[in-house]
Amino acid sequence: MARIASTRLSRLLTGWSSEGPGPLPRRLADALRELAGRGDVAGGTVLPSQRELALVLGVSRSTVTAAYGLLESEGWLESVRGSGSRLRGSGTVDGYVTEGRLVSFDARSRAAATAGTADLSSGALPGLGAVGDAVGALTRGDLGTLLEDDGYHPYGIPALREGIATYYRAAGVPTEAGQILVTSGSQQAVWLVAQALVEPGDTVVVENPTYRGALEALRARGARLVPMGGDGPGGGTDGADVAALRRLCAHGRPRLVYLQPTAHNPTGRSLDGAARREWQRVLAAQDLFTVEDTACAELALGDGDAGRGTAVSAGTVPDEAAPVPLVAGLPMGSSVTVGTLSKLFWGGLRVGWVRASPQVVARLAKIKTSVDLSCSVVDQLVAVRLLDTLPEARARRRAQLRGQRDAAESLLLAEAPHWEWTRPAGGPALWVRVPGTDTETLAQLARRHGVSVVPGSAFSPVDGFRDRLRLPYAHGTDALAAALPTLLECAERAAG
Repeated sequence: MARIASTRLSRLLTGWSSEGPGPLPRRLADALRELAGRGDVAGGTVLPSQRELALVLGVSRSTVTAAYGLLESEGWLESVRGSGSRLRGSGTVDGYVTEGRLVSFDARSRAAATAGTADLSSGALPGLGAVGDAVGALTRGDLGTLLEDDGYHPYGIPALREGIATYYRAAGVPTEAGQILVTSGSQQAVWLVAQALVEPGDTVVVENPTYRGALEALRARGARLVPMGGDGPGGGTDGADVAALRRLCAHGRPRLVYLQPTAHNPTGRSLDGAARREWQRVLAAQDLFTVEDTACAELALGDGDAGRGTAVSAGTVPDEAAPVPLVAGLPMGSSVTVGTLSKLFWGGLRVGWVRASPQVVARLAKIKTSVDLSCSVVDQLVAVRLLDTLPEARARRRAQLRGQRDAAESLLLAEAPHWEWTRPAGGPALWVRVPGTDTETLAQLARRHGVSVVPGSAFSPVDGFRDRLRLPYAHGTDALAAALPTLLECAERAAG
């Protein structure tokens, strides 16, 4: 019988307490019924105990008791002696329970229409002007002979595949166009890798924490996730532990290892040169299939100066330099690199890719074709033009992010001096520790006061980091400054 953890259910219950009519128990019951009706929580799933859910939602136990009672009277909940309360609804018993990222995007759409709402739920960057320039510069000539066929290019249009291969060759990584599959952003790329390379029950090693989109894709595939490390990539107690990986391999090899060595999401840390070489040695010696997600690598800021904690140095990266993937030192046949233009240029440009052996590319393309036939040709033509502007775009984006990061750190130092973080070497957000506070509860309380924020457990394969928040600074610090008094108040209440 499937059970849903209180932390995961909390992330699905975004906005429940501020939406809909009636008292709080009625709103909670309505939100749970909606999850069941949509199939977001599979029929037959056992809900958390009343006490546990009350704690994580930051409400009284009587509120949850009343909500469960309403659902039971309406036929949506069944009490099973010795097993708890089982939710009825659409879906399959023991089916996959989503992590709620789509729910959070829906909540952002609702929040956009609500005055006084501070949205800190996404680290996505605003678009660069180069995207508009590239779109405006397109002509009929760009389409050329592409108009003479049906417009379906399952692997991507030749010009873009060659452009991405050239991108890797410029970084010193030999690559041919046949090793590139164009995808609809890096999220689709990760999903395709999970579908093609992982079978239900396979062991997959992931960093702890890691990109929550990857956790969703792997969980949905039925992977057995094994966390490595504690707080980002690297070694020892501050990151994915190479020695622990060796010990794991002594008892059986995992199906694959998923890593973010550069501008890690959510911590912003990057492997230094020594750590990269150590990982390359272990991955090669153990003959482990490695998936390197470089979605945020273009957002590496090129410094590793210490902030509030022990920094992991990323080395010096010139603003115009392309990031070199970790898998450059690994066999092509046992590695995959995921990349995208969406993080650097604009999330609305859904162009990502997979770099892998031609055999793996063909396998991924077959699955992709069954989903969407191919990516938009027009988007790909825009991407071809944008590849020519990469050095300038990197330099501009990195300079912007450094300034925004510094401003966010100054704000927190002044207003929340007891909060802790390590200065990120890349990415759009701070990974902040709120000592003594359950950030799952903090996030629920904050939403009731118009602040949307993602707790640390959303990024953990084992629901860890419940004292962490990801606080984006990519849109400047105005939203963070507006939200901070609420977050501080809610943190105090969640700690009490």
